[in-house]
Amino acid sequence: SACAALILAQPAFSMASAADPGIRRQQVQFAKGASSASLQGKLKGDDTVDYVVRAGAGQTLTVALKKTNPQNYFNVLPPGSTDVAMYVGQTGDDFKGVLPTDGDYTVRVYLMRAAARRNEASAYKLTVGVTGRALAALPASQDAVLPGTAFHASAPITCVPFLETKPRQCDAFVVRRGVDGTATVEIAQPNSGKRLILFVQGKPVASDSQDALSFSRQGDVTVVKLGTDERYDIPDALVSGG
Repeated sequence: SACAALILAQPAFSMASAADPGIRRQQVQFAKGASSASLQGKLKGDDTVDYVVRAGAGQTLTVALKKTNPQNYFNVLPPGSTDVAMYVGQTGDDFKGVLPTDGDYTVRVYLMRAAARRNEASAYKLTVGVTGRALAALPASQDAVLPGTAFHASAPITCVPFLETKPRQCDAFVVRRGVDGTATVEIAQPNSGKRLILFVQGKPVASDSQDALSFSRQGDVTVVKLGTDERYDIPDALVSGG
């Protein structure tokens, strides 16, 4: 997906965390019948604004930023993240990506640190859009869930997590969204919370990583790679059941 088309050298972390009292937070609301919204704002110095948009797995998020200061950028953070971004906008490009799970995605608008230190300002227009049909989770009547969770199943898998280089075992969980191998796989990460990978009809199509997604097949296992080092060996039985 387009969300992966990033220079690998870009940092994965944004300027601030959502716990920071200096961050303004605004829910993005679409007008009735609309699939996008335009929001205008101003930044000065360390100002940071989080625009929160609710969306579902399989939908496409688009973000475009017009600004008066070239050092004004945005990041996209997946649900539950306060600092690790799935897209770091310091290329200055617009964002378009398929979303791996349901929840609140955050578009964080900020000035680069050097510009913030100089107390520079920027006026901007942010356009946020969500299109496509969300892939709803199968109800418990169709696929029993693990007690007390939204997951349909879990399994240990072989993995090379973010920032690691050697294979190990990770706990993986799945929200099935169809009986055809459409599902969100969530993998617990020892150093960065979780990794999300969306499968559609048995093939991985999106993740919450800023690195490019590729995959290969080994028997009844899909080997998903994110960038050059990160890797997850995901068995068909976890994705599809059976």
